[in-house]
Amino acid sequence: MNVGFVSLGCSKNLVDTEMMIGVFKNNEFNIVGDPKEAEVIVVNTCGFIESAKEEAINTILEMAEYKKTGKCKILVVTGCLVERYKQELEKALPEVDIFLKYSDYAEEKGNSGKVFSKVLNLIYDKIENKKKEFKNTKLDFLDRVVTTGENYAYIRIAEGCDNRCTYCAIPNIRGRFVSRPMESIIEEAKMLANSGRKEIILIAQDTSKYGIDIYGEKMLAKLLQELCKINEIKWIRFLYTYPESITDELIQTVKENEKICKYFDMPIQHISNSLLKRMNRKTTGEDIKKVIEKLRKEIPEVIIRTTVMVGFPGETQENFEELYNFIEQTIFDKLGAFAYSKEEGTPAFNFKDQIHPMTKKSRYNKIMKLQQEVSKGKRKELIGKEVEVLIEQISDDKKYYIGRTYMDVPDIDGIAFVKITKNSNIKLIGQYIKCKIIDTRDYDVICSEI
Repeated sequence: MNVGFVSLGCSKNLVDTEMMIGVFKNNEFNIVGDPKEAEVIVVNTCGFIESAKEEAINTILEMAEYKKTGKCKILVVTGCLVERYKQELEKALPEVDIFLKYSDYAEEKGNSGKVFSKVLNLIYDKIENKKKEFKNTKLDFLDRVVTTGENYAYIRIAEGCDNRCTYCAIPNIRGRFVSRPMESIIEEAKMLANSGRKEIILIAQDTSKYGIDIYGEKMLAKLLQELCKINEIKWIRFLYTYPESITDELIQTVKENEKICKYFDMPIQHISNSLLKRMNRKTTGEDIKKVIEKLRKEIPEVIIRTTVMVGFPGETQENFEELYNFIEQTIFDKLGAFAYSKEEGTPAFNFKDQIHPMTKKSRYNKIMKLQQEVSKGKRKELIGKEVEVLIEQISDDKKYYIGRTYMDVPDIDGIAFVKITKNSNIKLIGQYIKCKIIDTRDYDVICSEI
């Protein structure tokens, strides 16, 4: 029978979806991309902030329509939203046949085989009206079906979070921070490399604390060093590193290994000490500035991406101006912002000095307008520089290759357009080529082959 998947939210959620696809595929279900053709539709939800919840509900209702207009007989909803609101969802969405909590199939609990056997049996029984015993139903990183194409793949190196930021519901959803054994990660990386993926991207709620729970020390640097030994891998990235855990060893490892992209994704949330303390962040504004200064000193070509939050309870106009001025002076290569979302089950939910929604929206718009101008300036500085570009596709008008440099994370950052000439090799897709940046757009670059 045909099964279709919709994965919402972050790349960590995507890895869960890819493992689920592997379970269904290994049990002889057909995986389809068109929901109109799917007899079973699985929606893996995000429930991090209000906008993600709204997107999830809208998607569930959209997929439920295929029970009327398509072939869908069973709608399965899983993921973080279900973990938080399963009882409420069961009452509000009778269109859904199966709700599956994240904690039911979390790898560290060791019960995913039992849970997925039950789910597969329910599906088969409802559609075929007969029982069938399903085997090999445990979620497995090595059995996952990579959905991000042939060039790159994510590797989740840990699950959960112990940081307990006062605004964040993730520890309530995903549990305590649990690292994967290094041997398991290396095995998965080799499998991905052997399948042709030349770029791997390490992800976790906080990659910088990898290993501290099972090895007694931060081991991200050592993990990166081991991954660099895999010959077939060309680029290695790691995302979500907290500033207080960026060690000198990690900086030197990135500096000294050509395979590791000189790119730090470092969410800071704010620069005001009073707000950082209220958020239960483990750093100060001064510490953040020192880390940025050290990174730029040790790795001159480093790209620093960050995320900031506006409108956190108690954020005064003075606090906001401090953040605005800091962003203006620091000139981040990449910056994303979001307005504080009041989340049930978090300490900040009960803070009394909540910020008016219009004020939050105004502050968000000001930050993003500022960063747009900053990005234009940073891009202009790149003109004339030589870069390596991973070619991923060709534009519809056949005038450009489309790819990425070490400066760009897929689906987050910009892209590189490389002009196609009479001498260009059409077989370059999936290859790395030397280019020269000749022009820029707001977030993208235009290149010519060297």
